Amino acid sequence: MKKRTLLTLLYGLLTGAIFAQHDTTRLQRIRQVVPLLDKMYRAYAEKNHFPGSIYGLVVDGKLVHTQALGFVNVASQTSVNEQSVFRIASMSKSFTAMAILQLRDAGKLRLDDPVEKYIPAMKKQSYLSKDAPAITIRHLLTHAAGFPEDNPWGDRQLAVSSKELRTMLAKGISFSTTPGTGYEYSNLGFALLGLVIENVSKQPYQAYIKQHIFQPLGMKNTYWEYSNVPTSSLALGYRWIDNQWIEQPLLHDGAYGAMGGILTTVEDFGKYMAFHQTAWPANDAPEKAVLKRSSLREMQQPWQISSLNANYRYQTGRSCAMLSAYGYGLRYASDCQGRRMVGHSGGLPGFGSHWYMMQDYGVGVVYFANQTYAPASVMNVQALDTLVALAQLQPKRPKPSAVLLQRQQQLVALLPNWQAPAQTGIFADNFFLDYFPDKLKAEAQLIYTQAGEIRKVHPIVPENNLRGEFIIEAKNGNIHINFTLSPENPALIQEYHIRLENRH
Repeated sequence: MKKRTLLTLLYGLLTGAIFAQHDTTRLQRIRQVVPLLDKMYRAYAEKNHFPGSIYGLVVDGKLVHTQALGFVNVASQTSVNEQSVFRIASMSKSFTAMAILQLRDAGKLRLDDPVEKYIPAMKKQSYLSKDAPAITIRHLLTHAAGFPEDNPWGDRQLAVSSKELRTMLAKGISFSTTPGTGYEYSNLGFALLGLVIENVSKQPYQAYIKQHIFQPLGMKNTYWEYSNVPTSSLALGYRWIDNQWIEQPLLHDGAYGAMGGILTTVEDFGKYMAFHQTAWPANDAPEKAVLKRSSLREMQQPWQISSLNANYRYQTGRSCAMLSAYGYGLRYASDCQGRRMVGHSGGLPGFGSHWYMMQDYGVGVVYFANQTYAPASVMNVQALDTLVALAQLQPKRPKPSAVLLQRQQQLVALLPNWQAPAQTGIFADNFFLDYFPDKLKAEAQLIYTQAGEIRKVHPIVPENNLRGEFIIEAKNGNIHINFTLSPENPALIQEYHIRLENRH
């Protein structure tokens, strides 16, 4: 039988902390780490010659800290601040995906609809094989449409008009793979999603997203066209060439803005991140008008695997395998410790940006810089890893369900003698086929004898509604017990494990 990893020590390799359900010092510990994060971001900006940069820390739905460095305009020496507007490039993709899900939830489209239903020119495409499926909206959302990776080309298409995009489609698309067979990052795919939004909503995608996402979230300083941004707030883009910053021309808004055209502030983007954080954990609170929490969680799921790096190393040198995937307009990662992260990077000539949040920890960071393809993701990953370790953060767990609490109490009452367990009615019909009462009794009595005097039964730590574990504290060590309940109603104990951890 497989042994489950102890939930209370899930992050113990780094923190050595024991999970506490109600930790009133959590935000205080986070704030104590902030000065170190400030030093890390400052050193990183100086090392990489960023003209200007700003990062923000979002905790439990609030932007709790920012640090602004350098200039939005080198020539005028205009400093970066919370109201500075940066182009965020491909971080725009999740807004496009959110708009698609809004339309889906309203019954106006389905994710598995063929794109040709909304863009007639797609009917005329010639695929690589006769057995290729028609491209669907889901293919576009997850970079599985068979288009080639197009970052160098796509970054220069931002200002292309809708007419030019439709003309290109009429001539036919060159495919690299058959749709639905794998992941390949495509800016073109998200430009097509912009057309879908326009054709379904009967308004430009920019107007739709502004009306249905920016405005409801209070993102008042977020734009599509750079010429609409107040000059004193607009971050100009630069390249570092021959030991000097060279200003880069800004591209106007166009048909490809759906893949990377948004300009915003850290303050506004913090509101967007805070909204994403509301999706976890699932709860009974009233829904917000922008998007259902279930749809937010759907966006953040790993729908298309992009890579598995068995040799991934954090900046500390710690080796930890990393799975990477793509959701709907969002990148997803899960490391060897089961820590999930979701967000997106952004890069265009003159700009680099990134945001990441750890859904189970309620923390996230966003980072903007006005230098071409600034590697912002590297710093954000390091910052979150540092924050979780030094602030001794633990993943948020659901509250124990009533049935889980009840079964814990009933199980404790049986231990260690297992007196007439079949008569209790708390075990599923498989239990005594997989476990034998005499063996259960002998095992428990030995562990209790070795543990010595029982001092305290700790609250159960739930993994989910029907699985959890708890500690029975004793004189000579801790008795660890985990169990899983069955799917029937009422739920019964179907699996059980006990072990002793001696106190050294």
